[in-house]
Amino acid sequence: MTDKLTERLFNFIESSPTACHTVNAVRALLLNAGFTELPETGPWELGEGKGYFTARSQSSVIAFRAPKKDFSAFSVVAPHGDSPCFKVKGKPEMDCGGLYTKLNTEVYGGTILSLWLDRPLSVAGRLGIRTQEGVRMQLVNVPRDLMTIPSLAIHMDREANNGKKLDPQRDTLPLLGGKGADLLKLLSELAGVNKEDILSHDLYLYSRARGTVFGAESEFIQAPRLDDLECAFSAITAFIGSENPENCTVCAIFDNEETGSMTRQGAGSTMLSDVLDRICKWAGKDGEERSLAIQNGMLLSADNAHAVHPNYPDKADPTSKCGMNGGIVIKHSTRYATDAATAALFKRICEKANVPTQDYYNNSSTPGGGTLGLISGSQVPIPTVDIGLAELSMHSPYETAGREDLKHMVDGMTAFYNSVFSWEGNSCRID
Repeated sequence: MTDKLTERLFNFIESSPTACHTVNAVRALLLNAGFTELPETGPWELGEGKGYFTARSQSSVIAFRAPKKDFSAFSVVAPHGDSPCFKVKGKPEMDCGGLYTKLNTEVYGGTILSLWLDRPLSVAGRLGIRTQEGVRMQLVNVPRDLMTIPSLAIHMDREANNGKKLDPQRDTLPLLGGKGADLLKLLSELAGVNKEDILSHDLYLYSRARGTVFGAESEFIQAPRLDDLECAFSAITAFIGSENPENCTVCAIFDNEETGSMTRQGAGSTMLSDVLDRICKWAGKDGEERSLAIQNGMLLSADNAHAVHPNYPDKADPTSKCGMNGGIVIKHSTRYATDAATAALFKRICEKANVPTQDYYNNSSTPGGGTLGLISGSQVPIPTVDIGLAELSMHSPYETAGREDLKHMVDGMTAFYNSVFSWEGNSCRID
């Protein structure tokens, strides 16, 4: 049995096979909620209390509510919309001895190569198309089981169970079809354009698996791209459903976190800073007042966390064990932006909303990856706390998380967005 919130998450994930499609899904939710889209390339005319959003490179989006002009703080939640996968190269088709056609791909992010084998896959992304006026970008998605990456039978690889290392240029190329199969021709027909007019593309493989609920008490969920679409879905849901009379609330969903965030649409770009600048300009705030609104605010860097593994409990920190359905994870490490002040403030907000939290620390022998929190802070020096939901099989094409935790995150983010807080020296007041 699937509850409505979980089903909405599964639908969101299914509609978001790539970061561009994530932005498209978020756009639909925002437009339905009455928000207005603003182009980065034109002037902005804002109205107090109204909702707006802007996208960059079709793959990152920032939404905000225009506050009263004398607002004193920004309340920001920032997840990411991309996930580890395979990216299709420019001339993708490769002939296999006149028998089959496979695709030439490269690894995007830190995925687990072996887990992509023998799964139903498809392709989605965007096309750069020639027009009479110039070029236009068009999203594409093949909504069917299109390809697979076949494993080598154990009869031909007797060492298959002894820790074989996979070569991305040989072992993980997907089987597209028989002799002469043509991906771009297929996509051109789907897009209603001539193949010759496709000048470029950003195309990615994705798992076709549908989200599911499992466990003795139906307490767990499995789905592709839970890292980090679970946080992205929670953030936009909480943002739309919240109301804050004092702070400027912002939801930023970035691309390219899985490859380092250092792109024009990543958390390491000026995108968030640019949006906050334009809000402050509209509100008549000078440079000092802008700085005060940033320093008086807080950012939730939202990216899923590691749960204790049932078969490898030794991989967890010995004194800080996070479990699925245990509540929102607050992440502490030199790789994260969390400090004592931001952790305490977020815990207090969650306490007041009766939302459980738990603390995550890396096992010092096996430190985990970083998040966008530290990177974003180099552009916008706002107090930041790294949070997430505990999950298993991170960076697998099919990940596992706690069913109850989805509501925990939505409720916790909503409480954050609804909170009016002010830093006063070494203290913070929450109204």
